[in-house]
Amino acid sequence: MRGINRGRPGQPGDAVIVTGSGTGIGLETSLHLAAAGFRVYATVRNPDQRAGLAATASERGVELEILTLDLTDRTSIAAAVATVVSETGSVFGLVNNGGVGLRGYTEDCSEEEIRHLFETNVLGTIAVTQAVIPHMRKAGCGRIVTVSSVGGRVPGFGVTMYCASKFAQEGFGEGLAQELAPLGIQSVIIEPGIIKTTRWSRHRGTAARANDPSSPYHELFWASEAIADKLVERSPTRPEHVASAIGEALSAKQPRMRYVVGRGASLVIALRRYMPQSLFERLYFGGHIRRVERRSKGGGAAPSMESSG
Repeated sequence: MRGINRGRPGQPGDAVIVTGSGTGIGLETSLHLAAAGFRVYATVRNPDQRAGLAATASERGVELEILTLDLTDRTSIAAAVATVVSETGSVFGLVNNGGVGLRGYTEDCSEEEIRHLFETNVLGTIAVTQAVIPHMRKAGCGRIVTVSSVGGRVPGFGVTMYCASKFAQEGFGEGLAQELAPLGIQSVIIEPGIIKTTRWSRHRGTAARANDPSSPYHELFWASEAIADKLVERSPTRPEHVASAIGEALSAKQPRMRYVVGRGASLVIALRRYMPQSLFERLYFGGHIRRVERRSKGGGAAPSMESSG
């Protein structure tokens, strides 16, 4: 937090844990930080991802320590953190990137799907953070970087539950910044816009009932998804841009509390901040609702997983 200049910035050799490193932002972040000289512990939930991650690191000419860490399993979290501390003496950085998606209207999301979402994105993020704080506190320094989303500031259409989990991460990260600043530990939030990753294909996380044509929201939801897919294809923001922002958050002398990644995300957040509330709601939310309604009347079909990127 700016205004409280305690602790220190990250430097080569510091141990950093990155959750969700198997694909997308987590993968690119692990590689980027390793290239910058950090000792990176890239964690994956599925052990089957270890070989692919190691091969990618070898291709990029960097070294990663790869651990298995399941955000919904505190025993797994404790074991991973204990391994890092035993090998390095402490943990300087934590990148809370791991998580899952959930797309679909609220009524179409089952209790089981919602619980899994929050147990992973919110409770999992909190659990890993709680596991590393004692080591950072003892060292008198550290950085906790939480990858949220522009959806944690401005909710999207048909992803209410996912955005709710990101709003929770935003509140957690901001409150944490106040708690930890006097101890020399910084909490930083990264807010990416739309980025083309596997989150838009095999990891899309669509609620089961959203795929059911009998759902009263089926046409509206899939019309919105088709619009979202076009935005993804046009977006110039890539995982490496997020990785660069995370690198800055870890190494800046005085990091900002929030880093927004992508021109589209920056514009939306700026409009929400400076535009009169009624005008923003009419233009931004109302405009998207009208586009979805027009497309749904045109009979848009649910995209296949292969065609969705």
